[in-house]
Amino acid sequence: MFRIASGTSHGLADTLHFIELLNALPASLSSEHGAFFDSPGELFLARAPGRLDLMGGIADYSGSLVLEFPIASATHVALQLQQRCALSIVSLPAVDDGQPRRFEMALEDFMDSGGPIDYSAAAAYFNRQPQHHWAAYVAGAFLVLMRERGCEFDKGARIIIGSNVPLGKGVSSSAALEVATMRAIMAAYRIEMSPREMAFLCQKVENMVACAPCGVMDQMTSACGEQDRLLALLCQPAELKGTIRLPEELAIWGVDSGLRHSVGGADYGTVRTAAFMGYRMIAGIAGLSYRETATAGHVMIEDPKWKGYLANIAADEFLDHYAMHLPTRMPGAEFLEKHKGITDPVTNVKHTILYPVRQATRHPVYEHDRVVKFASILNDWQGPGQAEELGELMYESHKSYSDCGLGSEGTDEIVRLAREAGASEGIYGAKITGGGSGGTVAILGEREALTTVEAIVKEYARQTGSAPLIMQGSSPGAAVFGHLKLVSRA
Repeated sequence: MFRIASGTSHGLADTLHFIELLNALPASLSSEHGAFFDSPGELFLARAPGRLDLMGGIADYSGSLVLEFPIASATHVALQLQQRCALSIVSLPAVDDGQPRRFEMALEDFMDSGGPIDYSAAAAYFNRQPQHHWAAYVAGAFLVLMRERGCEFDKGARIIIGSNVPLGKGVSSSAALEVATMRAIMAAYRIEMSPREMAFLCQKVENMVACAPCGVMDQMTSACGEQDRLLALLCQPAELKGTIRLPEELAIWGVDSGLRHSVGGADYGTVRTAAFMGYRMIAGIAGLSYRETATAGHVMIEDPKWKGYLANIAADEFLDHYAMHLPTRMPGAEFLEKHKGITDPVTNVKHTILYPVRQATRHPVYEHDRVVKFASILNDWQGPGQAEELGELMYESHKSYSDCGLGSEGTDEIVRLAREAGASEGIYGAKITGGGSGGTVAILGEREALTTVEAIVKEYARQTGSAPLIMQGSSPGAAVFGHLKLVSRA
């Protein structure tokens, strides 16, 4: 039985429940090495929340300002050092009748004669057995620390994961897992780094080991977010602009569409690549110099004007000088022949795909402008009369997502129902959250409008036969939470 020896639960019921789960681990988790956790040994416990993307979304990789809300749902990771130089990882099921997932590996598998293996070798390692790919988000943190920080691990770790962040819903379950894991490793191995650096390293786990091309806003929110506040982040690459307290009159809900979202899916990757294709074309029109890199299909661009970010192009400038030169759609093969490559290090232009270049490029230019206006209204809040202005910006953002090809029938219908309810029923705005193509809708409304949200969900359920989850509430990021040290009651 373990108890808290240092640190605080911050009064979070899910943290206390996770400790109860640790104290009730089934005997089936034991192995030839004995009980999963060695009772005299210390446990280091970290917690990281998911997030709702209120504004900004996929424009993060193009340098936009984004406004992110840490949600109440979170991932917990408990880590205990072990003498064996191996990782023993268990992910507890989200429901009582599920089965734990297990993964084991020797830390020496991350080493070769020249030191830590490269990321492509690690990606291949976790792709050999698809049923174990989930472990890349956990074990990958050790490799990233080896490669980026020169860390050496002379002890292994036993790791237990518990999460109530909905999977595949566009609320950053993967970032919560990476950040909670990294924070637990930092505590156990006494590794010091800033929350911002922690977020960047977690993004590298996802991009380079798990091979999902996400921006950094998810990890930054999970690491640096504050309860009941919007994290303002200028993604160039990740400049923290502070937090914005949500006015007391307003509340944010997430409504699950029932359609699974994946940041690694073709739609997100296609739109992201198309945006970088558009940037490459604009750089050529503007006469910026470029050079091809050692990686085929990629270029480096000298860009003192926009610093490599579409979001730095003014909307009027884009409309007057560049929009008409961008094709509505363009095959990847034609683009590579004419323009050689893109600047995005984590995606590749594929010859056979037809890319939505113009709209994918237009979206971050106008989205950044919308987010700046949204933040300005909140920072100079004059009262509920401004709430409909916020909502209209959200509706514009949602339409722009859909025009990129990232909408879905489910999320579009939830947004339609929210707009139909309107301000008279306490609902001001709604938009798809995260990478799109399914997942969750963020709804902004009066704090007392939960009954209206429930009515929207009821009508959506009647139409679709699904039972959408309503996400509400907020909680602190991993940096604010810190870590707990648990010791045996004996």
